[in-house]
Amino acid sequence: MKLRLPWMSRTDRRRWQSARTGADLGELMALWLEGTIASRPGYAARYGPDEETEHLVPTLAALCRAGYITTCSQPGSAGTGVDGRWWEQRAAVELVVTDRTLLPRLLDAAREAEMLVAVNDHRRDGVQDEPVVITTLDGEPITAFGGRLSREDMAAQWPGLHCGLYNQIVHGTYVSLIAPEYGPAGNRLWALLDQVTGLRPAPDPEDDPWSDEPKWDPYEDLEDEPGECALCGAPLYHHRGPYCSETCEEADAARDALRNY
Repeated sequence: MKLRLPWMSRTDRRRWQSARTGADLGELMALWLEGTIASRPGYAARYGPDEETEHLVPTLAALCRAGYITTCSQPGSAGTGVDGRWWEQRAAVELVVTDRTLLPRLLDAAREAEMLVAVNDHRRDGVQDEPVVITTLDGEPITAFGGRLSREDMAAQWPGLHCGLYNQIVHGTYVSLIAPEYGPAGNRLWALLDQVTGLRPAPDPEDDPWSDEPKWDPYEDLEDEPGECALCGAPLYHHRGPYCSETCEEADAARDALRNY
């Protein structure tokens, strides 16, 4: 049995203390998610992501490297727990952004996809949205994302960072993105975030349910099939020429005359 020590290794501690920018912190968080670093600040030492989020690691690591430093997440799910009670989760992620130029792309994409968004800006007089429930037990709220972090919470979440980087994090913008649906349907959140970071391409307009682009008409470029009336499309059973009847032929001739008038 492998012994799991209850403290961060000296090597890992030095790596986190060496970070100076949000980009440095994002890269280290991505490496922890991917298992290259055994420990991260504010989390149980020598433990990686929870088992339920292991399949989300590529999405979360890409967010961290793009400047959206994730701090907590859960997939959308619904079912009976080991306690025999009914649990429902919304797909959700909490993250912090130190570079505010990155925020509009993320927030715009989330709101266009009708995700629930809670912003908590830790600048003076910044936006302070209310928390959003993300988990229920037998229909009763259990946990929520969002809400302003206290000084004590911030210190517990980011211990051991260089004071300059800690100051950036303390004054960063915390964002919670939450699927409105409970259960697996809300896992569309992760595809959306992959599009924001470029991990997967954005869908073509005709495949994107949130696009305002006109949908492609699959019939608009089709030519008349052989054996059909050139005017009304009726099958040509016993008629010679391109029309099913003299009526269609005369109507088409009259239409051409009007076009050339």
